[in-house]
Amino acid sequence: MLRYPGQQNFRISESFSRRSLLNIGSLAALGTAGGWTLPSLLKAESVSGIKNNPKSVIMIYLVGGPPHQDMFDLKPHAPREFAGPWKPIATNVPGMDICEAFPRLAKMGDRLTIIRSLVGNQADHDAVQVFNGHHPKKPKPSGGWPQFGSMVSKVQGAYTPTTLPYVSMCYQCTHGPYNEPGPGFLGASHDGFRPLGPTKQDMVLNGISLDRLGDRVSLLRSLDQLRRDIDTTMSMTAMDTFTEQAMGILGSSKLAEALDLSKEDPKVIERYGKGDPTIFMDSNGAPRVPQSLLVARRLIEAGVRVVTLNYSKWDWHGGMKAEGRANNSIFVREQEEFPVFDQCVSALVEDLHQRGLSDDCAVIVWGEFGRTPKISNIVGRDHWPQVNCALMAGGKMKHGQVIGATDRIAGEAISRPVTFGEVYATLFHHLGINVDQTTITDHNGRPQYLVEDDGKVMRELI
Repeated sequence: MLRYPGQQNFRISESFSRRSLLNIGSLAALGTAGGWTLPSLLKAESVSGIKNNPKSVIMIYLVGGPPHQDMFDLKPHAPREFAGPWKPIATNVPGMDICEAFPRLAKMGDRLTIIRSLVGNQADHDAVQVFNGHHPKKPKPSGGWPQFGSMVSKVQGAYTPTTLPYVSMCYQCTHGPYNEPGPGFLGASHDGFRPLGPTKQDMVLNGISLDRLGDRVSLLRSLDQLRRDIDTTMSMTAMDTFTEQAMGILGSSKLAEALDLSKEDPKVIERYGKGDPTIFMDSNGAPRVPQSLLVARRLIEAGVRVVTLNYSKWDWHGGMKAEGRANNSIFVREQEEFPVFDQCVSALVEDLHQRGLSDDCAVIVWGEFGRTPKISNIVGRDHWPQVNCALMAGGKMKHGQVIGATDRIAGEAISRPVTFGEVYATLFHHLGINVDQTTITDHNGRPQYLVEDDGKVMRELI
């Protein structure tokens, strides 16, 4: 029987991607084919003296485009149809004001950087640019651009033999463009490990439901049946090379324990807050699940280099006259969403700091575009690609600052415009990857740089 060391129960989702499924089979293959075994992997890790603290990134995608002028770039002196009802409050950094709905974040402004002048945004609901830094309307190589985690997987690989380079905690949204673009021309071997089972091609783990995954006996029985199914349907030696990687960490309980919040201090869980992963906001967004940020921290602590997640839905429509009369009124939705966001994001930043991980782990929070300066009676704040905002923390960067500025109505960048390429170059730099020298090869054998031509490291942060 395929067994895992220890007697811990753990909870993961009911579906695994094809890569994840094959990787489970690879654990058995490694133990029977005379290659690397789990004990030898663990021994090699121990002898090497490697610690499970690689440079890492947590990327949080606010699905649908957050309203920058209601969150981190308020304009209280503009007319009300531009300014809206929120007032700014001071952070612990002089001159760095944010929305009054974010009192916890305000207390840690010295650990944050606000980018108020993110330009070059695409105009449609599309997660592509958020996850790979490339405008979706621009030419792309055959197979498409890989997303950030896939590029890191290709360039750096796993930190140790028993960790994974990239884990996606993104929920599958019914609106396709909200979903991650995938590994592009790098192929499935560099896709993220997806414990939430996001695609139609995923295979349910032999009928184990979410409720039953906490039952170790049922889980082990299911995995044993899975191994037998693989034995009868494919040759272990014919599996792709990537099946010899990820499941070592399941065998050593690192991934399993990271995904199992029952292992976490209840006070820490309470600090982040909890949401219902079965409720997809406005039916086609992602769920509002603060505990996803906690799982991301646990995965980083387990040695994962990149964790991506999507959080709630920020495409709120309903104008000023809808205020108080419609659930989708932009300000009604902001009143619901902002306090939860303040709680979980501040908890993540605080948690990383308290655990000594903040220097090693960079955090980026952003969406696909900004919002219209003027609030209409019908659509509230509509799509606005001219300028966007982003929030950054960690990574041993120079925080406690605002980068860039917009005009009096938050409609255009008037100083220090920042591009997606610059943000990505800075994240790669944090990981120790030189974007001026590093390339990856596309389907046609052509070397491709990791970021667009304008992608230079942001010297304000480094």
